[in-house]
Amino acid sequence: MKRPTQLDVARIAGVSRATVSLVANGQTDGRVPISLETRERVLKAIEELSYEPDARAQALRSGDTKIISLIVPDLCNPHYWDNIVGVEQEAHKAGYNILFTSLGQKNEYADVIFTDLLRQRADGLILMGSYIDDSEVGMRALTQLRKGRFSIVELSDRFNPDHGTDSVIGDYQGATREVMAHLLSLGHRRIGLIYGVARQRLGIDRLQPYHDCLQAANIRIDSELIIHCGPAVEDGYQAALQLLRLSLRPTAIIVINDFLALGAMRAAADVALQIPADLSLVGYDDIFADTYLVPRLTTVSKDSVGMGRAAAQLLIQRIEDPNRPRQTIEYASRLILRESTGPAPAFPVKPARQLS
Repeated sequence: MKRPTQLDVARIAGVSRATVSLVANGQTDGRVPISLETRERVLKAIEELSYEPDARAQALRSGDTKIISLIVPDLCNPHYWDNIVGVEQEAHKAGYNILFTSLGQKNEYADVIFTDLLRQRADGLILMGSYIDDSEVGMRALTQLRKGRFSIVELSDRFNPDHGTDSVIGDYQGATREVMAHLLSLGHRRIGLIYGVARQRLGIDRLQPYHDCLQAANIRIDSELIIHCGPAVEDGYQAALQLLRLSLRPTAIIVINDFLALGAMRAAADVALQIPADLSLVGYDDIFADTYLVPRLTTVSKDSVGMGRAAAQLLIQRIEDPNRPRQTIEYASRLILRESTGPAPAFPVKPARQLS
């Protein structure tokens, strides 16, 4: 069915298209000579036809769209859902709508997304994650958008001064030292790390403190205990199995995020290990599922919803005042102790049983 136009409304109301445009856009405040009778006739025709003004045309006239673009690294990871919730809360409060898309786990859509971003109309962009550096088209698009004074905020785990954008950042360095101190205090010396990232440079805020704390405790860094894998749940599952089948398996495992920790928890159950009696487990991000698991997962949080709200606030301020000084907001992380960590089991620790 054809969408009704201003011309259709004008024909029914017996007025010009220009008059319909003025009434539909609320521009009849006395400055324009349109009688009350004419206005009511136009409004009746609008209601009769169920006419809706064209948002694209309104945006062209006003110069803004009330749309914020949001680029998410990976829609599979619930951690990013919390960021989205925070962005959406603030955006809707200020009268903005969200248009979001995902780069995919392997950044496979980056070139298409950034190319399209240059063509579409939006008032600003929130870029989640540190993935843009891996795309030549993405970096070129960022440069062009900045030249055009396009409003951009990055929500990331590290500050990128070369990007010239407002930033909301939160890393896990301090909290990872807390994690290591907690596990060491419980007697753990064989501590594994599941390092599941899409790009090796991500997650350094967890890998480096892991190394540093082991060295400070005079514990040899065993490369066998660090498993590099991908970012999917299955990757976390397989990485945990690899660790648990070692001849001298770890008594604790740190998983780079809670999403992968779900896979690690399943792996422990499949090889008949009890958490935390046989194995302690720690994740990161404090996703909503953590408190519903058995046992509840010990994790690290940096207030993902709050970071999303802060990113939206910064972006809206930038949209309203393009000349304001660049801002960076830092969020601290904290260790949340739950049920998945406990004292190290007595040595020697035997490898977990093989899956049948």
